[in-house]
Amino acid sequence: MVDQQARTGGDKRPTEIPAIRWEEPPEGPVLVLLDQTRLPAEEVELVCTDAAALVEAIRSLAVRGAPLLGIAGAYGVALAAARGFDVAEAARALEEARPTAVNLSVGVRRARAAHQAELARTGDPTAAAVAALASARALHQEDAEASARMAAHGLALLDELLSGGGHRILTHCNTGSLVSGGEGTAFAVALAAHRAGRLRRLWVDETRPLLQGARLTAYEAARSGMAYTLLTDNAAGSLFAAGEVDAVLIGADRIAADGSVANKVGSYPLAVLARYHHVPFIVVAPLTTVDPGTPDGASIEIEQRPGFEVTEVAAPQVAGAGGGIPMAPLGTQAYNPAFDVTPPELVTAIVTEEGVVSPVTAEALAELCARAPVGAPQASS
Repeated sequence: MVDQQARTGGDKRPTEIPAIRWEEPPEGPVLVLLDQTRLPAEEVELVCTDAAALVEAIRSLAVRGAPLLGIAGAYGVALAAARGFDVAEAARALEEARPTAVNLSVGVRRARAAHQAELARTGDPTAAAVAALASARALHQEDAEASARMAAHGLALLDELLSGGGHRILTHCNTGSLVSGGEGTAFAVALAAHRAGRLRRLWVDETRPLLQGARLTAYEAARSGMAYTLLTDNAAGSLFAAGEVDAVLIGADRIAADGSVANKVGSYPLAVLARYHHVPFIVVAPLTTVDPGTPDGASIEIEQRPGFEVTEVAAPQVAGAGGGIPMAPLGTQAYNPAFDVTPPELVTAIVTEEGVVSPVTAEALAELCARAPVGAPQASS
């Protein structure tokens, strides 16, 4: 069950509401989410009292972004356990909510494993629920720490690849604190450059079809006081041609064993543009996004989203099938993949909390994963 709470402020200052948090009111534990579909116009929280509500929030993109999906999945298992629901059933539903982002299944399986282990050890459902919650909280904290380490590694890489500072960085989709337990992935690197006085301009792709760059990345950039400019996705080529882009920074939803990167649709064309214009194309993602069980890009399942996300402009206040304003004739069919795949040969480097892989090869990626501490990537089925 989901309840909605609106937060408003007369001064219109950017929100400090966390993207996700666990609370324990007298009526029972809940998972509270900042509804990202309502940003930047409204800061509305969703209160999930069961895993089914969280599944719907994931599918609707109220909560989104690979690292945060992993955290949400783990908390969803803990919520089911704490409220006495069927944990196995909840785990299955959560894993199936979105197919491309591997972090979701990693988080779900980690919390479920903790629950099962404690239940087998003690036979006490309450103790097992506590173990699942501890696992989710640990993953949440680890992701925050990973974010800080990725930012440091990424900034060092930028300084190595680009001379003179004053970096002009192009980013795609949204990769900041709205998708992370910390300050994000690719956005965290740009933010580190900003704080160090080395960010000249953040170019923000609006990111079709849901405008996550325009709605969310611009929102976070403004909150952080960064110099940023919004552009339509198909204007990126003219920026490259004019020599206005020094590096591309994106996140990832799944990285295959060979280094192929699935990210928000539109990432692959940026990689092609970057290669043609000799601009570094850098992927920033935690090791939980690396999936050794997916051999290559062709093996990544690409989520297909509803057509109304293309044929309508999102407007939550407008009633209708998609809750948006129609922009195409009634009955128009739309091709709407949520992600595309960039092959490793177009990726300059993959930045993780454990270090940088460059050039990107299956061997280098496997070596980095092998050095990672316990709890880093696991193969998905």
